[in-house]
Amino acid sequence: MEPLVIRGNAFTVQDKYHVQYLADCLVCIDSDGWIERVLVPEDKDYERVLIAARQHHQLRELAEGEYLLPGFIDLHVHAPQWPQAGLALDRPLADWLNVYTFPLEARFNDRVFARKVYKDFVRTLLAHGTTTAMMFGTIHVDANMVLVDECRQQGLRGYVGQVTMDNPDQTPDYYRDHSAEEALAASEQFIQRVQASPDPDDLVTPVITPRFVPSCTDEALAGLGQLAAKYDLPIQSHVSESNWESQYAIDRFGMHDAEVLDHFGLLTARAVMAHGTQLTDGDMQLLRQQQTAIAHCPISNIYFGNGVLPVHRLLKMGNKVGLGSDISGGYTPSLYHNIRQAVKSSRMLTDGVDSKRPVEQRGVANSQITAATAFYLATAGGAHALHLAAGRIAVGCRADLQVVRAHQMWGKPSTADTFERLMYQTEAADIKGVYVNGHLVYEN
Repeated sequence: MEPLVIRGNAFTVQDKYHVQYLADCLVCIDSDGWIERVLVPEDKDYERVLIAARQHHQLRELAEGEYLLPGFIDLHVHAPQWPQAGLALDRPLADWLNVYTFPLEARFNDRVFARKVYKDFVRTLLAHGTTTAMMFGTIHVDANMVLVDECRQQGLRGYVGQVTMDNPDQTPDYYRDHSAEEALAASEQFIQRVQASPDPDDLVTPVITPRFVPSCTDEALAGLGQLAAKYDLPIQSHVSESNWESQYAIDRFGMHDAEVLDHFGLLTARAVMAHGTQLTDGDMQLLRQQQTAIAHCPISNIYFGNGVLPVHRLLKMGNKVGLGSDISGGYTPSLYHNIRQAVKSSRMLTDGVDSKRPVEQRGVANSQITAATAFYLATAGGAHALHLAAGRIAVGCRADLQVVRAHQMWGKPSTADTFERLMYQTEAADIKGVYVNGHLVYEN
């Protein structure tokens, strides 16, 4: 690609609690898709670089009211569940899985159906400002390769998992791996096919993916831990998502599911575990010790989590935390919507929800987070979880970016007000362009 310079106003993460505003900056992207310089008007090279970029037709100047932000990183998505997003969220988890989810995922043995769904889904993620997604596929290797192909063709940075689910007690006969040996062979075949196929932009990474502890036999869990070590790969699963899942692990193993996953070598510095609403203090410490990240899925947790993840506390403890949409336990692929819900859920955790209790007994004090922290989760927090040089507008980061148009603001708003307006009001229609590796992969 040709080098590119983007000129405009930008917001990026400063740290877990603060946002940095870059007024009329130049973001200089090299031919390999990396940010090589970020200049502000006070820098001595600013005018020279601006003039050179304009002369060489390598300049994009943002329109008035447009802002440059890092692309969002979605740490937890069930890609095959896209056709049922927004359905059956009032059903009990068992009904949601057995009546809707498992029959839908079983249909992905049809590659034509898989192509139709995944083509639309990848484009939809990009249209919502998501530049990286960590995704569950299905048990079908061919369908998962279709998802890999769509990521590469459309330019989404994808972490894609071959789902393992071989426990006959918890999975239906029509949709499961029929032995641990079969499941592990499929996972290894998927890994090898992804790694052997051309990927010049290094967009797709295979991921070890036990669906969750109840879905897998001991043999499958142990084998997946060995595969993760053999290929040095990321791992994704669920941890302490609900009262039922948490109790299931205790009944079957006599320990919490975080401990079960660790026992089988599945809690590593490259692992991302979703939800965590039922984590104990000991579980949180174990995850921090193993440097395993948590994917906070605030919308999904309302329906199936039976609790609110204590994000503020986890960040203070030093745990790695990012944000996930959890399509389709969450009804929208928009991380803007999940940013908003993360803030709202944290306020409800702080204030409590039962007004019959005394105020001092109603909530968990000091649990609230701000939009700035939720923005961190969706950007740099996700990048940290994936060991990915992205999530910031900074030298040495991948040029994974989104151009967003702000809604009308009256008077002379502060930069803080403008940032909050972007977080609370941006919809897909407001996202005007998305870059991955410096390539314009979506334009509205």
